Amino acid sequence: MAHRAQRKRGKLVASLTLALAAAGYNAEAGTAASSRAIAPDAVRAVMTRVADWQLARPSQYAPTDWTQAVFYAGVMALAGMAETPKYHDAMMAVGRQTGWEPGPRLYHADDHAVSQTYLDLFVQHRDPQMLAPTRARFDAILATPPDDDLDFTKPAATNKWSWCDALFMAPPAWAQVAAATGGQQYLDFMHRQWWVTTDYLYSKADHLYFRDSRFFHRREANGNKIFWSRGNGWVLAGLVRVLRVMPADYPHRPRYVTLFKDLAATVTALQGRDGLWRASLLDPATYPAPETSGTGLFVYGLAWGVNHGTLDAARFRPIVEKGWRGLVGAVEADGRLGWVQPIAEGPQKISAATSEVYGVGAFLLAGSEVFRMMQHGH
Repeated sequence: MAHRAQRKRGKLVASLTLALAAAGYNAEAGTAASSRAIAPDAVRAVMTRVADWQLARPSQYAPTDWTQAVFYAGVMALAGMAETPKYHDAMMAVGRQTGWEPGPRLYHADDHAVSQTYLDLFVQHRDPQMLAPTRARFDAILATPPDDDLDFTKPAATNKWSWCDALFMAPPAWAQVAAATGGQQYLDFMHRQWWVTTDYLYSKADHLYFRDSRFFHRREANGNKIFWSRGNGWVLAGLVRVLRVMPADYPHRPRYVTLFKDLAATVTALQGRDGLWRASLLDPATYPAPETSGTGLFVYGLAWGVNHGTLDAARFRPIVEKGWRGLVGAVEADGRLGWVQPIAEGPQKISAATSEVYGVGAFLLAGSEVFRMMQHGH
């Protein structure tokens, strides 16, 4: 079975390489450019410029919205390496503004995402009010857990993790509450729900996630299945944010590591020659524009894997470097990040004019791990 899966995967990668080449992309191009050193100070400088641009232009979304939450996660990553308390203080101000409350919906994964920043700040300050509202929310869910029907067309589908984006939004917060409280029940709930979702949405034949059940039988213009770049980026980054707080001796941890390596290997083969991924992973010809939010999430995940010895540095570091250079190339002189696909449920055509706060968050997350990779020579 394993050999058949490997052969099928090899055929997929070969066919996609041909498709990329036909669309004008070459995964091997840019190797010489990637060999140039990336200075850690330069990484931090461009991260600062991008973060400052966004902070000076507050998003119109609610402060507990998932869009903001992804940005906060990126700002927290920058705060950990910045030479000023400005970014930490900005996130403390958010927590005070929201009263450390998650978003308004009890079950919806998007409304749990903001708690990741609260919990990161709790680890630093040990202030109970930073933890209490999220813990109360999760206790209420444990008391009345949702069912396992992930059909996205049914009512209350979003009470479950029925779309792949949810694996970035909610599971890390559950793992963080477990780490903060020692409550195994939070980690076990997260584990069960993660694999309910994965067993449903992860294509074992393609080693990629469908966005939700509506995409099982849809096809791209070239006849391939629809696998959304940012959607799979959410999963790879979500794995990182779970693994970073999951205990090393948690019995199920190896299963997450195996999934992480599998997904990382698949998306690596789909990188464009400019270092950026396209909105549709299997139909770059229909969506030729680069897309920076999915790319940021991929670079974040791959760089973290290199930094922690989970991914082979010789193989993956050039991919990370090329991806980071592509991302930096999408930053304008004033710090505005372009080529971010707007809010969507699948691939869309975009332009350099589009920027979104969650794209900035993904950029900052990516930069934080690239910074460490270059600083420590992984």
